[in-house]
Amino acid sequence: MLQIRKTYIEVNPELLYAEIRDFTLKQGASLGEDKIETYTLPDESASFVSRGTLTFNVKDKPGKECLRVHMVGSARGETKLMIDVAEKLFPKEKLAALQEDIDFIFKSYEPEE
Repeated sequence: MLQIRKTYIEVNPELLYAEIRDFTLKQGASLGEDKIETYTLPDESASFVSRGTLTFNVKDKPGKECLRVHMVGSARGETKLMIDVAEKLFPKEKLAALQEDIDFIFKSYEPEE
């Protein structure tokens, strides 16, 4: 199992969630779980944290999970992204294309190292 980890600064978590869902569907996976929740931060009713989970299956093999995405973050701070990839079920070419799409849109939101 391969894992991709990214951190983004001041990106809307719902936007990141929707783009990752759409980019992964574009690579031929089918959507399994699709859940995003928003929480209010304690003592800050105007600040929110979003938590999202997406799972994707091999299109012609229902129940064969090939990708699992976890995301937690807020638009005013950091958003953490983890993508677990079943390499035998999601080919390297599709993973590279997915990463290119994500980076094209969100690379400028990654913190400088």
